[in-house]
Amino acid sequence: VQLVESGGGSVQAGGSLRLSCAASGYTYSGNCMGWFRQAPGKEREGVAAVYTGGGSGNYAASVKGRFTISQDNAKNTVYLQMNSLSPEDTAMYYCAAGPRWPIGGYCSTALSQYNYWGQGTQVTVS
Repeated sequence: VQLVESGGGSVQAGGSLRLSCAASGYTYSGNCMGWFRQAPGKEREGVAAVYTGGGSGNYAASVKGRFTISQDNAKNTVYLQMNSLSPEDTAMYYCAAGPRWPIGGYCSTALSQYNYWGQGTQVTVS
């Protein structure tokens, strides 16, 4: 299983970034895919999750209304559109693959539910 994130960078407060995560080495469709972040000195936290079988995303309260998770089955890729960024969003962002065929198509943002992780992409907001 390989998950490769891209799209991170430096942006001014109020700006936007779009992260991508390309998945390979396993059957992409039918899984939960999630985005997580870890700021210096803080624990890794869930940001957003989506079921690749369809449905809307599940978001942490801190990003709801600003971030949008989406995915493309044809490209085995999950995206995180981040708008209205603030310095508090500065962190390493990771994507992860989680449970297959989740009950009711609900994908949690709990770290413990995710088995495979990418190397991360840095987002810095100033």
